[in-house]
Amino acid sequence: MSVPVQIEESWRVVLQDEFQKPYFPLIRQFIIAQKANGKTVYPPGPLVFNAFNLTPFSELKVVILGQDPYHGAGQAHGLCFSVQMGIKPPPSLVNIFKEIKTDLGFEPPNHGNLEKWAKQGVLLLNASLTVNAGEPNSHAKCGWQTFTDAVIKKISDEKTGVIFLLWGNFAKAKKSLIDTSKHFVLEAAHPSPLSGGAFFGSKHFSKTNELLKKEGKEPIDWNLS
Repeated sequence: MSVPVQIEESWRVVLQDEFQKPYFPLIRQFIIAQKANGKTVYPPGPLVFNAFNLTPFSELKVVILGQDPYHGAGQAHGLCFSVQMGIKPPPSLVNIFKEIKTDLGFEPPNHGNLEKWAKQGVLLLNASLTVNAGEPNSHAKCGWQTFTDAVIKKISDEKTGVIFLLWGNFAKAKKSLIDTSKHFVLEAAHPSPLSGGAFFGSKHFSKTNELLKKEGKEPIDWNLS
């Protein structure tokens, strides 16, 4: 994995130094070893860099951070919190849709595919880009987090006025990578039901659009229904 074949050109340029570092080929070796040991790895290879391909660096306006991909069959497709068409939205995503309805009045969609957001400049970034089937966080220490921390740092260094949505303690810990003097950080509890509903009322979707308008940028159409 010297340079990933399936990564959009503006990201390829921004991240070229990262692809040359010693740790990066080790990620590929780790994944190959997992498969050799009979593990199924999600998402499928062509979708590992899907978040980057759907949200070019040049068009990025918002970052939503997740921890690692869904580990059930057919769910993960390279965008945090999102599932492929035809797959039932998981509980955290259901809560995201509930908050959008309260915040903006949009009815929850009958699917969980967030590609529409990605194509408007919302980078849906997981800290780990792959996972073993049925084993959450199984790729957390293979090098992906070194890579995605570098991605966050690059965004912070080379862009201005990006809105980072940090949900839950894992995501909030990434705040140290962001220059808050030139970017916006909105923090909330994780949308997981385990958070006891603390995510509700954060109004991050309307707040994001207010900030985008102030920056002279097109707001996000969060409506998926």
